[in-house]
Amino acid sequence: MDWTTRLNKVMDYVEASVHGEISEEEISKIAACPYSMFQSSFSQIVGIPFSEYVRRRRLTMAAYELLNTDRKLLDIAMDYGYQSDDAFRVAFKNLYGITPAEVRKSNPSLVFYCRLTFEINIKGIEKMNYSVVEREAFQVIGIRRITPYGGGTWAIVKSDGSNDRIRSLTGSFFDLGLCFGFDDEGNNDYMCAVECEDYDGDEYSVYQYPATTWLKFEASGKISDNTLGNVWRQINTEFLPSSRFHKGPLPTIEKYVSWNDAEDTCLVEIWIPQ
Repeated sequence: MDWTTRLNKVMDYVEASVHGEISEEEISKIAACPYSMFQSSFSQIVGIPFSEYVRRRRLTMAAYELLNTDRKLLDIAMDYGYQSDDAFRVAFKNLYGITPAEVRKSNPSLVFYCRLTFEINIKGIEKMNYSVVEREAFQVIGIRRITPYGGGTWAIVKSDGSNDRIRSLTGSFFDLGLCFGFDDEGNNDYMCAVECEDYDGDEYSVYQYPATTWLKFEASGKISDNTLGNVWRQINTEFLPSSRFHKGPLPTIEKYVSWNDAEDTCLVEIWIPQ
């Protein structure tokens, strides 16, 4: 079963479970990969966290019932996973800018968030250069945080002196970004790191990679053109679905060879463990 088919089966599962619990374990079985890996790939392909997609689908269905049925607001709220009127009202207003009660009174036009369907498009006109690299075990140390996006951790290390302190210790600024996955709210478990084999302190988080095979890509171009994000999207929507390679359970690495905001240029190596 290819990746596109698995994604569509996950969407089928979401639709069937929109009134109840959506199981991370079941999604992992359908997608044939760890749930954190599925979340990461989904966000990179679709542009929003998986949890946000589920929220939009549930509130879309709830909005339909508000407009087309006489069911009580609390019953609708409970049916779509909200335990109180207040929780339902806040979530609904955040998405639509209007409360459920106001929908009943004014019968407004509302945005409909459709069910996603994935399909294979004929792409691949732009070539993708990659290499397969065998690496021995190695260790990284750094600052690991859970933030709304990976850049949140970079903002921390660049503003609190961590970048200068790590350079004093290792001779290098942070140049690695490790993505461990996303939680239900779409927050990214991310680590800004450097390779360092000889460290026995407690100031920094430590992560040990075993010997394994890696796929290596390069993202080189303008920062303003979203070069890094575009390469990730191409990897997930074109390269991986049409190749024998896959993402393994280890965290992926972005190696920032250069990132110059003033000149609007970047060169980032993307390392995907197999």
